[in-house]
Amino acid sequence: MKIDVNKLAEHFARTSFQVETVYRCVREPGMYYNAYSKPFPGFVFPLSGKAEFIFNGTPYILAPGNIVHGGAHMQLNSRVLGNTRWEYLLILYNITVPEPKGFNLSKEHFELAVGQSLRLTQLLNRLRHISSQPGGVAMFQTETLFREILEEVFVCMRNQTNGDAQKLFEQVSAYIHERYMEALTVPILAEENGVNRNRLAYVFHKYAGMGPGDYLLQYRLNRAKELLLSSKAPLHEVAQAAGFNDPFHFSKAFKKQLGISPSEFRSKFINNTY
Repeated sequence: MKIDVNKLAEHFARTSFQVETVYRCVREPGMYYNAYSKPFPGFVFPLSGKAEFIFNGTPYILAPGNIVHGGAHMQLNSRVLGNTRWEYLLILYNITVPEPKGFNLSKEHFELAVGQSLRLTQLLNRLRHISSQPGGVAMFQTETLFREILEEVFVCMRNQTNGDAQKLFEQVSAYIHERYMEALTVPILAEENGVNRNRLAYVFHKYAGMGPGDYLLQYRLNRAKELLLSSKAPLHEVAQAAGFNDPFHFSKAFKKQLGISPSEFRSKFINNTY
């Protein structure tokens, strides 16, 4: 089903809904299963790997940057593709009042191409963490984050129509994701990708809401957080693995962004499950 992003956004704007549940799912290479979708509609957000989902006979290939919406009680066949673990976040929502005229989300399946979005990844990680916490505040934050996620999805979909600028952002952001541990700078990013610095800055502010230097720093800090929680490596090794040659600069940047030092972050969150 081909989706008009403006009509979809308008439909959600006029529809009353709330988050039912959030699942983080991991499947090993070669796994497949046949079942029916949950009794609620929902979005499948790929985090890593690749898989095929077939809703009522219609196949979709899922990988990071490509989202699928599935309706309720649909026949669902799924299999993991390739040799990499398939990980995704499933967000189910409940439509609480009759929908306005348009289409029935509970009965629709469709694909959304959003491309690379650091902000979307950050929002999904926050939702995964907060949705598992008890209490009314966490519930309210979950609802708010889901709407922010939908907003980012709609913005990314709209940006996909902007051609060369979007392709350039995807190209350079992918370059950063692959080589963040190297001695990268904004001039190097511009030179290696064949653009001038002004063009690069424009594209990153347009699609990421920040400059390329801030994007690189944020990506390195996110990688550092993962390493702090998944290993017992000394801080200077974590800094180097995340692309910081100077441990002091790493600690200073980390505390400026998160409000606590790397060692405090590790001590506070090492026993949490994400």
